[in-house]
Amino acid sequence: MREVGSRKLMWLTGWSVMAFLYAPIIVMAAFSFNDSDFIGLPFRGFTLHWYRAVLQDQQVLRSIWNSVYVAIGAVALSLAFGLPAAIALDRYQFPGKTLFRRIVLLPIVLPGVITGVSLLLFYVQLGFRLSLNTIILGQGTALMCVTITEVFARLNQIGRSREEAALDLGATPFEVFRHVTLPAIRSALIGAMLISFSISFDEIAVTYLLTGRQNTLPMTLWSMLRRSVTPEVNAISALIVAASIILITAGMRFARRDTTHGAR
Repeated sequence: MREVGSRKLMWLTGWSVMAFLYAPIIVMAAFSFNDSDFIGLPFRGFTLHWYRAVLQDQQVLRSIWNSVYVAIGAVALSLAFGLPAAIALDRYQFPGKTLFRRIVLLPIVLPGVITGVSLLLFYVQLGFRLSLNTIILGQGTALMCVTITEVFARLNQIGRSREEAALDLGATPFEVFRHVTLPAIRSALIGAMLISFSISFDEIAVTYLLTGRQNTLPMTLWSMLRRSVTPEVNAISALIVAASIILITAGMRFARRDTTHGAR
């Protein structure tokens, strides 16, 4: 089969796209170490002052805790409803199953603004007071699709032979789930949880529409950008990017781990 195009041209195009996407992030991280009160050239020297400022900023620290609280709640909600939904999709037949499989992907397809506006109108009709808990409800329902798709894919991969063998040997359905199914899908669950945590921690569209008086870290960062821009914003952004890379990388590794390491 003849090679399409030049290999050098393909490499150059690929690296150009990568540079276009990630060069701004690298520049932002570099200027977080700039010993200056302003963002931009000249680079006056290396300093960790702005990272120390982040650790001493009580507003930022409170918003980080709020983001962690929201992310943990959203992950727990998505796991509580996503895991049984994935098992039902893989193991049982019920009316509307095909339609449900398609609808569950809507939160990925729909823009965050549409999801946020819809949930805001829904909560207003129910008389809910906007707070961190309404953010958890909004993000948790949207992140169920991550848990469902990851676990459903793993269940399809492992098949049902192990579960059927355990049932034939006298195990109860709960024992089969605990000792066979759960170990086999554990890595997929952990991967879905890490990915969901990262998405929730960085979410701003749904958060902006559903938040009350307490701000998460992206909202605090947004307000700082509107007031005054200092390299402290760069330091916060660099920390968020680093945390997101670690969580996404770990989540993908867990989600794609070989199933033979799960159930025995």
